[in-house]
Amino acid sequence: MDIGNRLKAVRTKAALSQRELAKRSGVTNGFISQIEKNQVSPSVSSLRKVLEGIPMSLASFFTEETEMGAEVVFRAADMPDLGSHPISYRLVGHSRANRAIGMLKEVLPPGADTGDDMLSHNGEECGIVITGCAEVTVGEQVYLLQPGDGYYFDSRTPHRFRNPGQDECVLISANTPATF
Repeated sequence: MDIGNRLKAVRTKAALSQRELAKRSGVTNGFISQIEKNQVSPSVSSLRKVLEGIPMSLASFFTEETEMGAEVVFRAADMPDLGSHPISYRLVGHSRANRAIGMLKEVLPPGADTGDDMLSHNGEECGIVITGCAEVTVGEQVYLLQPGDGYYFDSRTPHRFRNPGQDECVLISANTPATF
């Protein structure tokens, strides 16, 4: 996907200038310009921050905004990947309007992490490690989770995920309200 052109189209549709979107998002208008020109590739947390100024979810940004009605089954091949390399986030129910839950299959290769900047957003999130191991930092606490271990916390608390292991980490997570 051409993130720069997509952001420009979404921003234009919302009738926002780069300067106004930057002000609403708490970033510089130069950063918005660099994204739109594809001079930088924003992290998931940076893109989420920019989209909050529209407001728009990551899911709406990355997928067609068509409602599929009461679709029940979402095939693996049809779930959009909302992650940024090398982390994969496969979203369940992306085409449902007004989703209350964001449910993801997350895949973190060995050494991958969500970045040096801690994540923080409204709501709650939880998950369970399926394979591999995950280091979950919530506030000042660092936890090492193995297959079968789960987590649940207030997402306003700064948090970060990392795979310190030698094997791929797969986890299933959910958050509410849906931030993806």
